[in-house]
Amino acid sequence: MRELLTGAGYTVAGVRELLGPVAGGALARDEIVPALRATGGGSPLEALTRLFWLQVPVDAAALQADGLAALVAAGLVEASGGEVRARLRVEPLEAVGGHGGHAGFAVSDLKVRPGAEGVPAADHVVGAGGASGNLARLVVHRAVDNVLDVGTGCGVQGVHVASRNPRARITATDVNPRALDLAGMSFALSGAPEREAEFLEGSLLEPVGGRRFDLIMSNPPFVVAPPGDRRFTYRESGLPGDDFCRRLVADAPDHLTEGGYCQLLANWLHVEGVPWEERVGSWVDGCDAWIVQRDVQDPAEYAELWLRDSCEAGTPEYRVRYEAWLDHFERNGVTGIGFGWITLRRGERGAVRVEELRHAVDHPVGAYVEDVLDGFVKADEFSTACGQTVGAAAGLVQEQIGPPGAEDPERIVLRQTGRLRRAAGVGTVEAALAGVCDGSLPLDPLLDAIAQLTGMDPAQVRAHADAVLPALIADGFFT
Repeated sequence: MRELLTGAGYTVAGVRELLGPVAGGALARDEIVPALRATGGGSPLEALTRLFWLQVPVDAAALQADGLAALVAAGLVEASGGEVRARLRVEPLEAVGGHGGHAGFAVSDLKVRPGAEGVPAADHVVGAGGASGNLARLVVHRAVDNVLDVGTGCGVQGVHVASRNPRARITATDVNPRALDLAGMSFALSGAPEREAEFLEGSLLEPVGGRRFDLIMSNPPFVVAPPGDRRFTYRESGLPGDDFCRRLVADAPDHLTEGGYCQLLANWLHVEGVPWEERVGSWVDGCDAWIVQRDVQDPAEYAELWLRDSCEAGTPEYRVRYEAWLDHFERNGVTGIGFGWITLRRGERGAVRVEELRHAVDHPVGAYVEDVLDGFVKADEFSTACGQTVGAAAGLVQEQIGPPGAEDPERIVLRQTGRLRRAAGVGTVEAALAGVCDGSLPLDPLLDAIAQLTGMDPAQVRAHADAVLPALIADGFFT
């Protein structure tokens, strides 16, 4: 199967080139008409794109007889009356990071598009999407040997990790036996991993007992639904509120090797009278942590999002379900629901950072997430009295703000041109350090030189550096 698909050019790059920007953009909005117009030539790639991506029937003559027989035997399609229809969705996956490339394939249930009849089945297995792509870009790029994918679904994350670590041992869990079957197909079709993968049924970390892993990753059923509303196993856990994510964060450190990572997507509740940073930060114990809120929705927006996700907008049940969600949030004092990332690293220091980042950042974050956590730890340890060296991070630019022609700027801003693209207002001392320190000289003589040039008292310069540099180190402006 793999040779049939890749031989026809059925990769993300191949389909992207076939569709072009207009049809590709429309397809991202779940509009398939432009893509149908772009795939009418009858080539093997066009036939496979129509069959597995657009989910429309194709003429059996568009596929070679042996290829069609193999697709039928694999259970991916059904053929009748000279027409072939997909039974499952097969999506090519693009490698994360660098210049892309082909990572493998994800096998899932057919996508239910808006306007189609019905809603997904309770055990529906979704394919690759925006959330799975976000997690794949977050997962650390370090070499890992022993990996756990909690709530694997169709196995997207395992395929991505195996493409970077072909000898990794991957354990995939899910409460849905159908998901485990399709994840096994995704792994086999992707040729990953070289070591045998393990598929276990169960929730949270229950299936793996006291075992430890170098990496735990999860795109979990994080949707906060009304009590007892576990209609779709791919998105709802049946646990109250955001308890699934809380329990995974709390229990994960006991299942990590020293220095091991746990990374997940999460939703969390904003509860009236409780700062969300304190509430979510309290989930963490015994490890370094980076918790990032990327978006927040009010209760009505949230209910609408997930009713659209299950294609229930416009159905007779829509209003009843909408009101049930709003009633549930109102009873529990929920003012909003946050969306974000959580990264844990098992270690003795226990540096925890909870923050909101709404702006665009460089992807994949996994290529530099280790440096981010190292910055939090080093910031906690920093003191000018320790004789440390400090270097300005690569890619900084300085902006000076003030009236035209003024001798001194009113404000100096350091801005990162890459990675997390943070900006920070700084004073003369920090700006001067950013211009001269490359990590090769101890900090003490640099601070003395700045004091001499500015006419400041050396003790005041050191006190100022002690006050402001830890935050700038934690934010990645200095290393």
